Amino acid sequence: MEESKTDARAKLAEHAYRIRRNALLMGEVQGQGYIGQALDIADVLAVSYFGAMNYRPEDPEWEERDRFLLSNGHYAIALYAALIEAGIIPQAELETYGSDDSRLPMSGMASYTPGMEMSGGSLGQGLTIAVGRGLGLKRKGSKAFVYTLFSDGELDEGAIWEGLMSAAHWKLDNLIAIVDVNNQQADGPSSQIMAFEPLTEKMEAFGWFTQRIDGNDLDAVIAAFDAARNHPGEQPRMIIADTRMGCGVPFLEAREKNHFIRVDAHEWQLALEALEAGRQA
Repeated sequence: MEESKTDARAKLAEHAYRIRRNALLMGEVQGQGYIGQALDIADVLAVSYFGAMNYRPEDPEWEERDRFLLSNGHYAIALYAALIEAGIIPQAELETYGSDDSRLPMSGMASYTPGMEMSGGSLGQGLTIAVGRGLGLKRKGSKAFVYTLFSDGELDEGAIWEGLMSAAHWKLDNLIAIVDVNNQQADGPSSQIMAFEPLTEKMEAFGWFTQRIDGNDLDAVIAAFDAARNHPGEQPRMIIADTRMGCGVPFLEAREKNHFIRVDAHEWQLALEALEAGRQA
């Protein structure tokens, strides 16, 4: 029997909850981390890995897989949470996060971690790498998609804009980029460090099929990914996702500075309880 849209959405909501929970459990190992980002991007990752992407958990190097490139390497905790939920990384490794000899370092490293397609950290590089991957796959006749996630802070970097221009030039209709607009970077509000609006109009002017959504509205995320994959034009596809840092845990959402969060020992359980309460609401 074909799965109903209601059932499919419920499953995606559960995956998003579990991605957030995995991230909190990893953060507790170190007592700190990029928790705000992991909570804000969980809905996007749930739809990516459980609604859109084609991959084999038991074979992360499968040639026909869709690729997910994490440009903002400090979001690694979020991607690990999704890779654990997807069965690409064993659940037991969650407790090793950020520890010596772990396959889950605090910044994403492709050489260490199954399912990690690129080493992030030098911000602004993911989109240009994705352009190269997308171009290579097209020339090989592959039907695989390349996804890349980068942050609004990365819009400060010139390589992003070179990537935008070159993707449109090469008509990379197999490239889906997601920019996480949470208006937060290490130096302060992203929009004040380097103004980037009107972002939709800029992306469209560069030749991209562009959608702007509430990245914490699961229905909007599902619809945007469907539209991006099925868009008929020979254009790269952009999803601008406005998100809330710490989404799902109200007392973390309310923190004024949450780019890198230090959480008191007793607060981790409170965060898990708040997340569970939201799940039941």
